[in-house]
Amino acid sequence: MTVSERLFKYVSFDTQSNEDSVTCPSTEKQRVLGAALVEEMQAMGIQDAHMDEDGYVYGSVEGKAGAPVIGLIAHMDTSPDCSGKDIRPRIVEYQGGDIVLNEEKGVVMRASDFPLLKKSIGKHLIVTDGTTLLGADDKAGIAEILTAVEELLQEDAPHASIRIGFTPDEEIGRGADRFNVRNFGADYAYTVDGGTLGELEYENFNAASAVVTVHGRNVHPGYAKNIMVNSQHIAMEFHALLPAAARPEHTEKYEGFFHLCEMHGEVEESRLEYIIRDHDREKFERKKAQFAEIAAFLNKKYGEKTVEVQLRDSYYNMREKIESVMHIVDAAKQAMLDAGVTPSIVPVRGGTDGARLSYEGLPCPNLFTGGENYHGRFEYVPIEDMEACVRTLKCILKNAAK
Repeated sequence: MTVSERLFKYVSFDTQSNEDSVTCPSTEKQRVLGAALVEEMQAMGIQDAHMDEDGYVYGSVEGKAGAPVIGLIAHMDTSPDCSGKDIRPRIVEYQGGDIVLNEEKGVVMRASDFPLLKKSIGKHLIVTDGTTLLGADDKAGIAEILTAVEELLQEDAPHASIRIGFTPDEEIGRGADRFNVRNFGADYAYTVDGGTLGELEYENFNAASAVVTVHGRNVHPGYAKNIMVNSQHIAMEFHALLPAAARPEHTEKYEGFFHLCEMHGEVEESRLEYIIRDHDREKFERKKAQFAEIAAFLNKKYGEKTVEVQLRDSYYNMREKIESVMHIVDAAKQAMLDAGVTPSIVPVRGGTDGARLSYEGLPCPNLFTGGENYHGRFEYVPIEDMEACVRTLKCILKNAAK
């Protein structure tokens, strides 16, 4: 089965995760794909392939004695941000210009909106019908891993020992929660969950969430003078005291941000939900401190406990754990060059399972899948870039056995 055939097969499974669920996996439909992957892996000769009680899929392939044990990890779920049901992928031989995804609904992927399209001229793009996401995030990663492993098994060439791990619920930040690092048994690993061809990432955001609750006092507006305290006004004042330039729409590269994700309010109580991100740990801690400082200022102005802030760290920059084992990054760079791919080391403006796993003792940089425009109906992946990922994975595994 080719890598593109695998992707077409996997995206036929609806595997959206659900952040409101308390189960693991958060949706039972992820287990359906997991079971299919186990069956496929066993048919390939991976006899120990199995899915555990939490919906994680594991398997191993033994390699050359003395070579490192390398893990390859991808996630099975798709983002809740856009429907993943009844995905209708098709292949477009891209010659430039706009792509009409759905003529009936007037959905067009415009080259002017997505300048990266020009890098794919002459390639074969797998696209959606404009009504769902594609699911290349991260079913392309799964397809690339299994295709690389299958080809190595068929070639019977020397390679490192391989540990395969497919996780649920990465899109809602829980992919590493119940990953069994000890039993996985890898010396190090790579998540195959990146985007653009050639991307290699070993830096990600430090991440936290913040919930700001503002308490007010409601009375009849006709008699409210000097009595009413409108929590919504104070909530807006809180937000206005955060630096406007430090919002996602104004930042890039290594610039961190505050992002207001949700807001709900009435006179009596308002609630603001934020995420806080920065690659630099010191700047990250400073950003969190700003929330407490603003709350203290407003409480002095409006009264104690008017504003309450709850902060929770989510994950940290895996660079802190990767810097001592940079040879695994260098190995990925060399593998890309051997596979005819130009490496591009960039920071992740987000997080991956690899960040959490790195802090649990499994160093885990992130590799490209080739996909673009994740989490929406304009998602696409060039087949040629998926094939380049397969070559890269094979080179990583072969080079480690030399």
